[in-house]
Parts: sequence; C-alpha cells; structure tokens
Amino acid sequence: MSEGSEGGCTCGQVRYRLLDAPIVVHCCHCRWCQRETGSAFALNAVIEADRVELIGETVPERIETPSLSGKGQAILRCPTCKVALWSHYSGAGDKADYLRVGTLDNPDAFPPNVHIFTSSKQPWVALPERAEQYEVFYSGKDVVRIYGANAAARWKVLRSG
Repeated sequence: MSEGSEGGCTCGQVRYRLLDAPIVVHCCHCRWCQRETGSAFALNAVIEADRVELIGETVPERIETPSLSGKGQAILRCPTCKVALWSHYSGAGDKADYLRVGTLDNPDAFPPNVHIFTSSKQPWVALPERAEQYEVFYSGKDVVRIYGANAAARWKVLRSG
C-alpha cells in the first residue's frame, strides 16, 4: 500500500494499516454527520473490514448509535482517548469500515471522490466546480463512473448478502 496507509487515534493506543486502497471516499454533508463530527461534514474512506489491519495492541471499542436510516451505526473508538476511527453502517454491516480519513497519518492521500447529501451542506462550504456531487445519495448506475470498475466490483460484493 502507498504512503498514508497507516493511522490511529490521538493518544496512539489504536493503530491500523490499510491493506488496500479504499473503494471510495465519501464527503458526507448530512446533518447527522455534522452533528456527530461537530463539523460541516464527515470524510469517510470506505474499505472492506478485512483490509484494515490493527497494528497496535489496543482494540477499538464499539459504540452503537442511532442513524438517519433508523438501522443504527456502530462507531469504533479508542477506549482511551475516545477518538472515532471508523463506523459500520447497516448497508454493508461489519463487512465494511467507513474509516475517518482524518485519523490517517497522511489524510491528504485520500481526497473525496464524491460529495453526498449536498442538499443539507452548510451554505458557506464551497465545493470544487467539477466535484462529483449528489443532493442525497447516488444510484447504483453511478457507481462504476464514481468508483471505477474494480472498486465498483468490490462495492457490489459488500452490498450483497
């Protein structure tokens, strides 16, 4: 994997390594992400859970929280400093990690591929002119164009059964 593929929490107790490139990086502007992050959006790199390797001795703690879908989300946090490292959402369950890009040692390596839920983005956030963006979420027909063929195939496996 390339530079920027390791990360962890603020106190350093939880460390991880990406074993593959993320499938996609979502910049989510929904009000739930705004509330949970205390910011204007959440930047999540979607990757298969088995392609994230813990390299420290501390295992993240799982916290169940509500979600807009009503199906809930699990947020995995450092048990010491409580920094959120990644989430599991209902669509792919525990098979996919929605990794907080800001926890990577080099978050610049993973800019967003797509902006979602732009209908609720903060009005002062300016998106790049040619950025891929959707008022809510994109449809299945957009996946190959956004992700590329290989990543779209990985996404399809996560979303199935």
